[in-house]
Amino acid sequence: MIDAIFFDVGGTILDESREFETWADWLGVPRHTLSAVFGAVIARGLDYRETFRTFRPDFDHAAELERRAAADKPESFGEEDLYLDARPCLTALKDQGLFVGLAGNQPAHAEPTLRALGLPVDVIGTSDGWGVEKPSPAFFERVIREGGGDASSILYVGDRPDNDARPAMEAGMKACLIRRGPWGHILDTPAVSEQCLFRIDSLDELPSLVAKHNADPRS
Repeated sequence: MIDAIFFDVGGTILDESREFETWADWLGVPRHTLSAVFGAVIARGLDYRETFRTFRPDFDHAAELERRAAADKPESFGEEDLYLDARPCLTALKDQGLFVGLAGNQPAHAEPTLRALGLPVDVIGTSDGWGVEKPSPAFFERVIREGGGDASSILYVGDRPDNDARPAMEAGMKACLIRRGPWGHILDTPAVSEQCLFRIDSLDELPSLVAKHNADPRS
């Protein structure tokens, strides 16, 4: 049975479109140009921050975040950036009596911002707060500890086969891939997706799938 469910953040519960638009504005490049380069970077399997280095070779992400904050143009997100299906899905899963958490690669400002949203979750973990990034096995070991210690009873939900589904399954967890956002649409790894317990296009689908699975885990 599934006792705990952890969600990736960006691209899974959080729509990062506005965030990347603000980066385009900050770098002084057309938004559609940055989007095109972003897609090419993802398709090549590179770190998304290589997008910014295309326009500014000496780009330092941490330093640039500080510059944006000092200029009163910080990287940020809010309730309006949550996918519309995120809060209802989290609520429905909590109503099933499940342990629900968030765990994603996020910078320092993300954890307090996520907490301020008052989402119906039991734990919030970020790569900055935990000191380890996906797809490192240590990240998913931390997810397992936070979720009660039994990897086989934990479902990890994310939009990336490389950073989310594959390492979660390698750690012994079940995985769910959601197809949305740039990674969800550009990256397609059948060898990974076919091993996932669920493949969905919307979080609206997840609560009923989990309930059905828990009613008969052998099905």
